[in-house]
Amino acid sequence: MGKPTGFKEYNRELPNTRDPKERVNDYNELYLEFSDEKSQQQAARCMDCGIPFCHNGCPLGNNIPEFNDAAYQGNWELAIEILHSTNNFPEFTGRICPAPCEASCVLGINKPPVAIEHIEKTIAEKAFELGYVKPNPPKERTGKKVAVIGSGPAGLGAAAQLNKAGHWVTVFEKDERVGGLLRYGIPDFKLEKWVINRRTEIMEAEGVTFKTGVHVGNDITAEELDKEFDAIVFCTGAGIPRDLPIPGRELKGIHYAMEFLTQQNKRLSGDAYGDNNEIFATDKNVIVIGGGDTGSDCVGTSNRHRATSVTQIELMTKPPKERGENDPWPLWPMVLRSSSSHEEGVKRDWAVLTKEFMGDEDGNLKAIKVVKIEWKLNEEGRMYFEEIPGTEENLPCELALLAIGFMHTDPTGAIEQLSLELDPRGNIQAEEGKYRTSNPKVFAAGDARRGQSLVVWAISEGREAARAVDLYLMGHTELESKDDSFLNVASVSQA
Repeated sequence: MGKPTGFKEYNRELPNTRDPKERVNDYNELYLEFSDEKSQQQAARCMDCGIPFCHNGCPLGNNIPEFNDAAYQGNWELAIEILHSTNNFPEFTGRICPAPCEASCVLGINKPPVAIEHIEKTIAEKAFELGYVKPNPPKERTGKKVAVIGSGPAGLGAAAQLNKAGHWVTVFEKDERVGGLLRYGIPDFKLEKWVINRRTEIMEAEGVTFKTGVHVGNDITAEELDKEFDAIVFCTGAGIPRDLPIPGRELKGIHYAMEFLTQQNKRLSGDAYGDNNEIFATDKNVIVIGGGDTGSDCVGTSNRHRATSVTQIELMTKPPKERGENDPWPLWPMVLRSSSSHEEGVKRDWAVLTKEFMGDEDGNLKAIKVVKIEWKLNEEGRMYFEEIPGTEENLPCELALLAIGFMHTDPTGAIEQLSLELDPRGNIQAEEGKYRTSNPKVFAAGDARRGQSLVVWAISEGREAARAVDLYLMGHTELESKDDSFLNVASVSQA
């Protein structure tokens, strides 16, 4: 906890953001400076709540009251030790996590919750500033070699932990740079890419090898990996996007959200991205289909491209502003959320069904036919919708971005070569807690195993899979598990 009376003395406060009219001119981070004193006041709000439900809300099992207390005391070295005991990359999650921990904060029952995400970012940045985060290679090596396929948050988490255990780890990444969707899917205004570079440079200094531009299954076969490595971990993400197969889908101007976002991130980094098929929102009426975070990222990027208009539509009904009977504390609240991208300008609409893409004689998208819908419950208690008569309309649109999620991981290439079993959803079949696939020396973690999810879940899965791999290779493991998080913090505090 922080200060015993802190939650009474201080209100929740977060850093201010730059003016929306200013920040749409660049891709830099949004937030202004926030003093250490104010961050410590926010940490002081952590209550002596008895049972910290934030632990349960956090997929990593972060020891939140403990690092809050260390931050409140200004003991940044202890704070980062506690945080690193459960989270390898707090500088990532402190920027882009939706903070399910805050939704479970006990203070949040009747007051604004503790600003856990901001405190996490502050601890990480203070630790880097003060030199507490530095390469710490293992003192001994096991001689075992592990291949990690994919350098997203799950792959990085697995690699960091396996290297810590003393194994020689090689991470294979098909793109030019390390980071997966952290680098290519999340806009720079939410996560500037120097943050990723800083961490991967430390990992390299600790002994992790990164091989970029290597597509496992094409550039190197799974059989070759099988011969060279003692274990393989698939962290390939959920790479197959959900499509919208309605009339007019073949028209030019309809793209998956990740095509749009990835190209823009590569453009900023100076990477090759296929100049012959550039996707720009400039001077276009943009419609983003899908109301989640990825759709929001498309909104922010479209505004930076100087789109004529940006509209975001969602199939589900508009969420309420407050929790309801079906999502009481400490469950994740299904409430209306507005992002920084929405502040920059967008028209939002809910309960809208996209019926048809409409084009001109040259095959270019010109409009989208939509209709309002009403959601109902059938006799079995399942939701279904009906179109509302008289609400059909054509919305001008020259660029449509499909931000409706991912289906499953790509089953071709190395997965196919190793004959790995897939679950009914098309992801790699691997039992939770064991992470082992149908091939005893092959493991899977993150979105490739569980389906599309949060970055914080991917890091958690990567860490847990590393523990399973270490146990497989050595017969025992000393790597931390999120189930041991309360024990971990005790040992850190006594050190």
